[in-house]
Amino acid sequence: MKRLTTLALLTGALLAPVLHAEDPAANADDTPPLDFPLSATAVTPAPAATTPSPATQPDASAAQPATAPQSDTSAAEPTAAPQPDTPPAMPPVTTTAAPVFTPSAQNSLSFAQMGSAQGIVLSGGQLQGGTNFTLASDKVITSAQLSLDVEVSPEMAARNATLQLQLNGQPLGTVPLSAAENNISHFELDVPAALMVSSNNLSFRINDGDAQQCLRDLNDKFRVAILPTSRFDFEGQQLDIGSDLSHFPKPFFDSQQMTEVNLAFSFPEKLTPDTVSAAALISSWMGMQADYRGISFTALSNRLPEKHGIIIGHPGEIVGGLTLPQSDVPLLQIVDNPINPVYKLLLVVGKDDTALRAAAWRLAKGNFPGQTARTDVEAQVIPTSKPYDAPRWISTARPIKLTELIRQDQSTTVSGVWHAPLQVAFRAAPDLYLWDGETIPLHIGYRFPSENWIDEEKSRLSVTLNDTFLSNLPMNKQGFLETLWRKAGGDARQEKVTIPLEPYLIYGDNQLSLYFNVVPKDTAPCNVLLNNNIKSRLNEDSWIDLTHTQHFSMLPNLSYFVGASFPFTRLADYSQTVMLLPETPSETQVATLLNLAARSGNATGMALANNRVVLGVPAGGTNLEYLRQRDVLAVGGLDQKAFIQGLLTQSPYIVGDNTLGVRAPTLWQKVQHWLLGDWSTDNIDADRYFSSNDAWRGFISYRSPWNQERLVVAAVGSNDDQLAHLHDDLSSSRINAGIRGDTSIITDENGVRSFRVSSQFPSGQMPGYMMAIWYANQYSALLAIVGLIAASILGLALTAMFRRHARKRLYSGSVDEKGDQNEKE
Repeated sequence: MKRLTTLALLTGALLAPVLHAEDPAANADDTPPLDFPLSATAVTPAPAATTPSPATQPDASAAQPATAPQSDTSAAEPTAAPQPDTPPAMPPVTTTAAPVFTPSAQNSLSFAQMGSAQGIVLSGGQLQGGTNFTLASDKVITSAQLSLDVEVSPEMAARNATLQLQLNGQPLGTVPLSAAENNISHFELDVPAALMVSSNNLSFRINDGDAQQCLRDLNDKFRVAILPTSRFDFEGQQLDIGSDLSHFPKPFFDSQQMTEVNLAFSFPEKLTPDTVSAAALISSWMGMQADYRGISFTALSNRLPEKHGIIIGHPGEIVGGLTLPQSDVPLLQIVDNPINPVYKLLLVVGKDDTALRAAAWRLAKGNFPGQTARTDVEAQVIPTSKPYDAPRWISTARPIKLTELIRQDQSTTVSGVWHAPLQVAFRAAPDLYLWDGETIPLHIGYRFPSENWIDEEKSRLSVTLNDTFLSNLPMNKQGFLETLWRKAGGDARQEKVTIPLEPYLIYGDNQLSLYFNVVPKDTAPCNVLLNNNIKSRLNEDSWIDLTHTQHFSMLPNLSYFVGASFPFTRLADYSQTVMLLPETPSETQVATLLNLAARSGNATGMALANNRVVLGVPAGGTNLEYLRQRDVLAVGGLDQKAFIQGLLTQSPYIVGDNTLGVRAPTLWQKVQHWLLGDWSTDNIDADRYFSSNDAWRGFISYRSPWNQERLVVAAVGSNDDQLAHLHDDLSSSRINAGIRGDTSIITDENGVRSFRVSSQFPSGQMPGYMMAIWYANQYSALLAIVGLIAASILGLALTAMFRRHARKRLYSGSVDEKGDQNEKE
């Protein structure tokens, strides 16, 4: 017995170190540093990323004996149970009781989406380049891959150079810059998931730099371009960040996510105008936040979204099995999604239109206290917009400095010989008008660096607007006297110039680009070519002046609508706009309206706080008065024939058996068009195109039948499947550029075709005397006809008057002769 007890004690002493040997492995501080190997196609991995850390090998081998003794321990426990000092075996840690992640989701982020729409070009002496990108902060990346499309010039390919890649300062590997088919090579690199964080920097460097930096005229020969189609493909898991309104718009929208966001709105089964109106307000505010990233919406009827979503309804209503809380005041609340608690639902609850509008407006204002999952909303004072007060539109009340237009993270100074262009983005009201011959002054104040190795004759500041070349501004003043003065040692630097802009160069969305092309002399030493200490800058006295423009245009014009949601954005809060839907709209039609609201908010920087939604074409009452007093933005499909017929009453369009056509103009309308000089309508062509296409979507616009001073724009599709494509269509710059006139039809086969089927009418603000001159200029044919008629009438009147005068003169003369003869007799 004594021997058995001794044997048990010895066995326990031997097993105790094995049980404690796992503790250091569980301590993150003692874990050896991880090294991530790379696998790539046609890639030479960086040395630091290929060799596994030696410290990982002992851990792997030690894991095997750590398990076998545990089974022995369990077998010996009955014997060792009387020993109170033996530590118990701990169960493995598990997270199944409290899930934090969702299953991984595949995502893609291209260089174009990162902001490098033209790719990244390394040429001349520019040996380095890169791009910054961000990822959603509530996701954990689990795997990532970088796909590179690299275009290499033949001269560069002959040098056998390589391109080194780094992500956040860590080497990813190198790729050969060799010849390939069409001079484009494709590479795939596995990226360590731990390197992908919220804010990232991807950099490139040509390893053949020492051989190139002294070569001249390399811009056309030695060139490497990382194409904008290059992309990151990655998988990530969603984090549960909790139910907290102070994080809003997270998790529904994350400004660090650079790809388009899709967000779902859920409504009760019985849709009401006030819920759609509140959704339009929120979606327009979301469109403002999305900006260049893009955002789209899905509308659900009595269904819950599978991921994050917003539910709008009245107290006590049921949406997809979820009952909205009872409340006498407007309510905002974030709850877990019953489908998956990691995702959140935002409840916007109000008993009527005023309450729902107040809740949506409070949500858009933000600034909620921390740890707030639910809040009651007090009465809100919602301001009313004034004409042309959109925050994102450049002011026409005063000259605007270019420094006011650049982003806060931008600088007006650039460094070195090779650098990116200075981009100045601005938006403008699309109906700016100038008389023929007038221009918009753009004043540029600039300064080049003063270095004796810079070729002052060849260095230029290149200025382009919306990809249209404007001017090459020289370093020195040009002219014979200026050249003599400079050679005599005088100061002839040119540091300011005014460029006249033609009015047609200003769009709704504009991009002014300025590139300081610093050209070194042929005798410049090699070390100065990579000198980043030299600075070129745009001065504070640079400005653009739109003060003498008028707000005036001819409507309908769909190019204004797709560019800036005009004329509805004349009052950016839509206080003079009715958003019209069928009486029982489909989910696709509601989603289309929300997407159009988001585009409007993005264009103006203002939420549609005072929009008004009407379901169905009203026959009377308050809703009919809304149509008589406001512009109309409508969404519908040909399958809802009653709604479309009511909408197109007294319009240039007619509705057939699930088809749309164009009315033939009456004789009087033809005479009117002819008299007004309007000979370019496309009624017949548009009608033929409608009849020849069975599946289409697009826009039509015409004078409002309820008010001749107002406008109707309708987004129409042959069915909901076609209408659902409109969001992607409007994301295409090619289709946007093709939408004009008053009728635009989009098909999958032919793209977009535009027509003008009705006469335009003037709209805007212009002094009376200028309006008279404009009418005379616009309707010159009618003026000529009226002048001809007036001249004919005046000529006939004068002819008759002169004939009467002649007869009187002749008659009076004959009487006098007879009188003289009688006297003689």
